[in-house]
Amino acid sequence: MKKLSIILPCYNEEETLPSTLPKLLLILKQLEKEKKVSPDSFLLCVDDGSSDKTWQIIDQFHSKYSNIFGVKFSRNYGHQNALIAGLSVAERKADLVITIDADLQDDESTIPSMVEKSQNADVIYGVRNNRDTDSAFKKITADGFYWTMKHLGVDMVPNSADFRLMSKRAIQQFLKYDERNMFIRGVVPLVGFNHDEVLYARKERQAGETKYPLSKMIHFALDGITSFSVAPIRIIMNLGVVTALIGIVLLVYSLIQHFLGNTTTGWSSLITSIWFLGGMQLIAISIIGEYIGKIFTEVKHRPRYNIEKDQTSEMEEKNNALE
Repeated sequence: MKKLSIILPCYNEEETLPSTLPKLLLILKQLEKEKKVSPDSFLLCVDDGSSDKTWQIIDQFHSKYSNIFGVKFSRNYGHQNALIAGLSVAERKADLVITIDADLQDDESTIPSMVEKSQNADVIYGVRNNRDTDSAFKKITADGFYWTMKHLGVDMVPNSADFRLMSKRAIQQFLKYDERNMFIRGVVPLVGFNHDEVLYARKERQAGETKYPLSKMIHFALDGITSFSVAPIRIIMNLGVVTALIGIVLLVYSLIQHFLGNTTTGWSSLITSIWFLGGMQLIAISIIGEYIGKIFTEVKHRPRYNIEKDQTSEMEEKNNALE
């Protein structure tokens, strides 16, 4: 039987963890009872520098249950880095890894189906079968994002987030992608291997606040686009060519009107042109700056995160003692 690890990135989740962890423990026990996973399967909580009692709760559960462990960041490094840290730690100790957010809006009852399908696939994506829990604005923006990514040539699974199962070899290949601005949803499909899907209905958040407000969603989308395509820079180039052609046409038109004696002062058109071109230049500089900023981050090659505490070291000591 294969050892399963369920990873939960946690950031200020003191309201959700007391109900989340027992639910996942129950699923693990059921899988162990049915002999679908080994008895030493475990939950791994990654505390992403929470400022509430998240770590205290993880520590309490760890003291009470032998199959719950925690990893604590020294500060907040972000959701994607918490997932990467969890995968890096779990890959050394488990054969199968499932990542799921601590709020359990992703349906945890589909985990047994994921484990079942993992016999024939290395990656199992959790895919939403509807967006009934989303606002109209979020539906439109999400559809627009997936449409954009598809037309930029990014191979993403529509309506899938970070709820997925990965085999050990899939994780090992994934961890070879060493960029610091990691967009996991786009990188996992690059790993290849056989994959499958499990459909589920996303639930309402039961407690706490969303960790992805509009500002973070916009930043997340921009990260995804600029991490996988230089299309925005090419759009700027094409826009510059079009603008130059329009300028040539207007120059020819102005000369013709001058020789015909139809010239008039055009303060408003002049100001409009200045503001338009100035705005376009600022947008162009900002987009190019986004790419330069990513290069700046990558070449420094700083660690993605720093771990303050790692309770899984106890598991390693136990395994070494058994050997």
